[in-house]
Amino acid sequence: MSSKPAELLRVAGITKRFTGALALDDVDFQVRAGEVHVLLGENGAGKSTLVKVLAGVHQPDSGEIVVGGVPVRLGSPQQARARGIAVIYQELTLVPDLSVAENLYLGRQPRRFGMVDRARMRRDAVALLDRVGLRVDPATPVRSLGIAQQQMVEIARALDLDASVLVLDEPTAVLTETETDRLLEIMGELRAQGVGLVFITHHLDEIRRVADRITVLRDGRSVGVLPAGATVPAMIELMVGRAIDEQYPRRPERPGEVLLRVDGLTRDGAFAGVSFEVRAGEVVGVAGLVGSGRTEVVRAAFGVDRYDSGTVEVAGRRLPGGDVRAAMRAGLGLVPEDRKGQGLVLSSSVGENLGLVTLRAATRAGFVDRRGQAAKAREMAGALRVKTSGIEQPVRELSGGNQQKVAIGKWLLADPRVLVLDEPTRGVDVGAKVEIYELINRMTSAGRAVLLVSSDLPEVIGMSDRIVVMAHGRVAGELSSAGATQDQVMALAVKENNA
Repeated sequence: MSSKPAELLRVAGITKRFTGALALDDVDFQVRAGEVHVLLGENGAGKSTLVKVLAGVHQPDSGEIVVGGVPVRLGSPQQARARGIAVIYQELTLVPDLSVAENLYLGRQPRRFGMVDRARMRRDAVALLDRVGLRVDPATPVRSLGIAQQQMVEIARALDLDASVLVLDEPTAVLTETETDRLLEIMGELRAQGVGLVFITHHLDEIRRVADRITVLRDGRSVGVLPAGATVPAMIELMVGRAIDEQYPRRPERPGEVLLRVDGLTRDGAFAGVSFEVRAGEVVGVAGLVGSGRTEVVRAAFGVDRYDSGTVEVAGRRLPGGDVRAAMRAGLGLVPEDRKGQGLVLSSSVGENLGLVTLRAATRAGFVDRRGQAAKAREMAGALRVKTSGIEQPVRELSGGNQQKVAIGKWLLADPRVLVLDEPTRGVDVGAKVEIYELINRMTSAGRAVLLVSSDLPEVIGMSDRIVVMAHGRVAGELSSAGATQDQVMALAVKENNA
């Protein structure tokens, strides 16, 4: 007779308040040996707070934490790690100026004769990186790696800790499909070794592939536990408290005039001969693997980065290269993939961030119409269902998904002719994704256009009218989204330069 797997971790009745706001309300959660227990919920549901309680960053106001059958107090991250709990956070915690190997063994470098044994550290780093399928020189500075590669370094570092419970907070958010597949394989290997895994993701297909159990949080409470094999509609309804009929509610419009034309755009070593058009009423998706040049092209088109040759036109008006203000005046907007570093002013309030793009238009004779700006900010925050105590709240205090809503909302207030969205739903829950998709529909129905850059292939196919696929810095091909498959997109994305 088989016995139930050992309980590694249990929290019971956990409650946590922040300045009067109830973040966690009587939450129960359990992790067993050799299982993947998914923690699912909308942005602001309490997932990140619960993770920080498990990590020893926050101490609960009430409730009990039991590790290995023993009640414990996790008063610091060091105490949590000593109890065998390792956490990979959604936001990277690497030191950019140090090498990959130095980051992997930061604070625990191997030593010989009192000195850091760099030869051993390099050998160990190569083996550890191989576990996550990352082929880079361990001496490479972390700042020179792409975001996806940095995330894999973070995962490799956590795997080397002797953890009985591994918490992964949206680790696949910046990974390609191949990298995600490798991570899910690694999770399976760890599960077979008896490790308990807590997995947080907004990708419901990933949940169906790996979950043994699913605990759903809503408004800070644990509202139910679903078994392996739970359907996507069941997950969504329990998570958002209502049924969502269509995950990708694209409503096509009749294409109008060309609003954005990119012709022969080239930057030596980054991309070459890139050409495409976006018409009024259209959503054009841009797909491709990490390093294909997707982000580099749209940044150059918006004037953030230089390009060597080619042209960019908005509604027939040629833009000067490297001039963001000219792009904005012409009606081009860009929501960048790095919301914290480039899309928001974290020290400013929600309202101030929402008003950033329209600030100049709201200024007369040196005076800003603050009342009008605030009213518009409140309206947009409400339309996007930003979970905030008020538009005066600093944007850095919001969850990652709510920060993304603010980054998009500031451009929606400006009503650009063409809005470029680079990974707009990364780290955003399924309910908020549908709201963002509906806002895209609203833009195109009003005669605007959207250029949607995304590594989420179902999103690109489901929300685009046409798909431009990039590979090796060039346009590898274009597909109509009608009848397009992920296999067709990937076939173009991995196309060789001379194919």
